[in-house]
Amino acid sequence: MRIEAIIATHVQADHRSGERELAAHTGAKIYFHRSAALDYPFTALDDCAEISLGNVIAKILHTPGHTAESISLIVTDRTRAAEPWMVLTGDTLFVGDVGRPDFGGDDAGQTLWRSLHEKLLTLPDHVEVYPAHISGSPCGRSLSGKPSSTIGFERRFNAALRETDPAQFARAVLSDLPPKPRDFERMIAENRGQ
Repeated sequence: MRIEAIIATHVQADHRSGERELAAHTGAKIYFHRSAALDYPFTALDDCAEISLGNVIAKILHTPGHTAESISLIVTDRTRAAEPWMVLTGDTLFVGDVGRPDFGGDDAGQTLWRSLHEKLLTLPDHVEVYPAHISGSPCGRSLSGKPSSTIGFERRFNAALRETDPAQFARAVLSDLPPKPRDFERMIAENRGQ
């Protein structure tokens, strides 16, 4: 197998990401949402863009809130069905929680609510959810140790998704956050290529 594409869901704040090193080693293109503020070249992705991987299609959903450039990828295996099979949610939706919006700007809490309720939760119940982190990550408050779930299960049992008012949701998800990762500003700057 050959690595041809590196798709980043957002600029990381809790660890040094290695997409530039991997791209240099493999020749693969690096993909981010076009709003990513990076100081190195990348291939820009737009909302609803599709990346073909043979019989598998990855559709880009711009799901800002955790960060302004956050994306999720809806994966469909056309040999099995025309409906989506899974969604890679990055730090937008976790098993048991949602991404912390305090990295995303002043209106990020309400923006996160819209990304969740107007995009991810419109997917069918059977769609499998694969987030970027499990429990122990500082990127959320109540992450489960389970590495995957489904949209239907999260819709029913994820306490962070119960709030129907965007403003109240924003207040709730900004309360009781774990401390920001140590050196997060330096880490973000390094991951932006600064």
